[in-house]
Amino acid sequence: MEMWQEVMNQMNLVRPWNEALWSEVNTRRSDTVTFVYPRNTKSVRCTEGCALNCAHCGGVYLRDMEPFAVDLEAASLLVSGGCDPLGRVPFQSYADELLRWRHQGKRRLNFHVGLIPYEEIPLLEGLADTVSFDFVYHQETITTVYGLDASPQQYLTTYRKLAQVAKVIPHICVGLNQGQLKGEMDALRCLQGEDVTALAFIIFIPTRGTAFAHCSAPSLQATAELLAEARLMFPNIPLHLGCMRPAGMYRKWVDALVLAAGFDKIVHPTPLARQLASGYGLDVRIEEECCSL
Repeated sequence: MEMWQEVMNQMNLVRPWNEALWSEVNTRRSDTVTFVYPRNTKSVRCTEGCALNCAHCGGVYLRDMEPFAVDLEAASLLVSGGCDPLGRVPFQSYADELLRWRHQGKRRLNFHVGLIPYEEIPLLEGLADTVSFDFVYHQETITTVYGLDASPQQYLTTYRKLAQVAKVIPHICVGLNQGQLKGEMDALRCLQGEDVTALAFIIFIPTRGTAFAHCSAPSLQATAELLAEARLMFPNIPLHLGCMRPAGMYRKWVDALVLAAGFDKIVHPTPLARQLASGYGLDVRIEEECCSL
């Protein structure tokens, strides 16, 4: 029995799409999967808060990051933080210190920069090993979630300019707009026309203390369809399931879904995903830094 069919049967879900699509997904699978446990990457924030107070986050996730400091014990840093009113993460005042740290022991840096002003993008050349760029291509989502006076074209232009100076991995949050899929497929179609080297997916988590706390996570069926379609649309680049996704049974099954759909990396995989990988004879590799690195 095909891996995908077995997973879907266990979940008691109607198989999404059609037989031909899922047969094609299975032919595109790799024999290798990487499980990521990013214990050697330290997440630091450049700000105390966030001027946007985004509806899905409300600054809650900043609490899990340490105040900015270089760490001589860490192999890499994820440089992040809250946004200013224009949607950028203001890392610029730390650039010189980060560059010195990077060259000590060949350490690596991954950046969240948000909608960085175009004139500041050259600062990342020679500094960023990777930029994790939240890619949103839906006007209502930009307005409703972030409250920004920005456009989908601005996200695309920023991505293109970043890609000229650093490796950029677009991140797509499934269900970002109140747990509903709005614009994710448009984002994928848009990125098909770009020279994307890898693509990461995270999944909306209804979070206490935020404006979207009352919403539900996106349905597993809709999520499964989107992620399988992504595998077909991007057959030749790595696809990642990032660390942000709902817990419990949802996480158990979504990890199994992306494993069956042929994703290349899963961050903190569940026991079921590990069992499935072993049971299907996949070559499992382990990484201990941020999946974007």
